[in-house]
Amino acid sequence: MDTKRYTSIVIICLLSVVFTLPLFAAQRKDPCKKEGIVVKNLTLSDDLWYKMNHGDCTIWRRGHIFAIRPEDTIEIFSDLVCKTPYCPKTLSYPDYLTSDSDGNCRVRILPGCTISDME
Repeated sequence: MDTKRYTSIVIICLLSVVFTLPLFAAQRKDPCKKEGIVVKNLTLSDDLWYKMNHGDCTIWRRGHIFAIRPEDTIEIFSDLVCKTPYCPKTLSYPDYLTSDSDGNCRVRILPGCTISDME
């Protein structure tokens, strides 16, 4: 075969690798899917409030936890009527999952709505 054919084959192989790697990454097992991710309030604020799936406004005391599952969304507020957002966006399950670096399904909220892994 000539050089042009070898080059074509190499390019096709490289392109197939580039396009299949994201598929393998997407198939990674989610160890937290069944039980959810435990989220602990470790902010310096006295208390926060949250709404799960646009439900009731619930107090979230410092040091307490809640669990979020793949179908849930959480809005975190700094006032008891759930009008002043503590976090700039509505957090969902993937936001917490990406912060769980060791796969133990436990994260914490730190000051400034920083999500961090909880060892």
